Amino acid sequence: MHGKGSNTRLSTMASRSRIPTLLLFMFSTFATIYVAGRLWQDSQNRVYLIKELDRITGLGKTAISVDDTLKIIACREQHKKLSALEMELAAARQEGFASSQLAEANEITSKKRPLVVIGIFTRFGRRNNRDAIRKAWMGTGSALKKMENNKGIVARFVIGRSANRGDSSDKSIDIESRQINDFIILDNHVEADEELPKKSKLFFAHAADIWDAEFYAKVNDDVYVNIDALGTTLATHLDKPRVYIGCMKSGEVFSEPNHKWYEPDWWKFGDKKSYFRHASGELYVISQALAKFISINRSILRTYAHDDVSAGSWFIGLDVKHVDESKFCCSSWSTGAICAGV
Repeated sequence: MHGKGSNTRLSTMASRSRIPTLLLFMFSTFATIYVAGRLWQDSQNRVYLIKELDRITGLGKTAISVDDTLKIIACREQHKKLSALEMELAAARQEGFASSQLAEANEITSKKRPLVVIGIFTRFGRRNNRDAIRKAWMGTGSALKKMENNKGIVARFVIGRSANRGDSSDKSIDIESRQINDFIILDNHVEADEELPKKSKLFFAHAADIWDAEFYAKVNDDVYVNIDALGTTLATHLDKPRVYIGCMKSGEVFSEPNHKWYEPDWWKFGDKKSYFRHASGELYVISQALAKFISINRSILRTYAHDDVSAGSWFIGLDVKHVDESKFCCSSWSTGAICAGV
């Protein structure tokens, strides 16, 4: 009996000793696999770094910095992700997915950014002026589209709504717009002389929201524009991110209420009663950044009695390049001039 009990205890102790050994073996195996995986990944990175070291030292550099090392590893990871996305995209194409989205994206990217969007400010009862501009330099139909595609110049007449919404004036503009399709109709703006400064603000905001152009221009409907000269001049200012181009002036501020050019806020302009420098309202151009600024801040930008003064005031406190361009002075049509008033 004693011998049998001893054998049982020995067997139990042996089985107990095998369990920790088995667990230790499993743990060691998993640890070995993990370390081997990390070593393989590190070796891959080292191979890549060695190649990059050879490349950099070949360019005359002595070593790779810590920042360069991190950048290389990050680029390698991004490359792996990109490769995986490309494989998923290829699989999606085979399944017939994403074709419409890709076509739409290709169409958007293939469109050339307009050089300038021109807003021609017009009013009710000025159909003759509009037709004259269409005939002289703007064009209609395919000619208007050709100017957009070939020269990157978009031109639209800009008008608001009648104070008596839906009257004959509104209907006449709606009919003309449907026939020719060259209008920007500001539905939330009432067409009136005293509302012209607000019209300028709304136009720039609307145009910046619709077109991703380099520049945005305002011109009156009694001004003829040399499109080629305008495009050539604007191309020389593409390197300026915030630019305001026009025939700069500084006129008198009139404080008499009965005066035609009365300025209600005359007292804000100092003892000399002279406006700050601003571009003439016949024609001026602003860059995209300024148009976006107007769009974002349209609800708080102050307007004065005149649209050109109001536009100039919006850029006084900004880091803007003011360009006094004599070619934008529309008083005469000289050689190389951009505009001429009629």
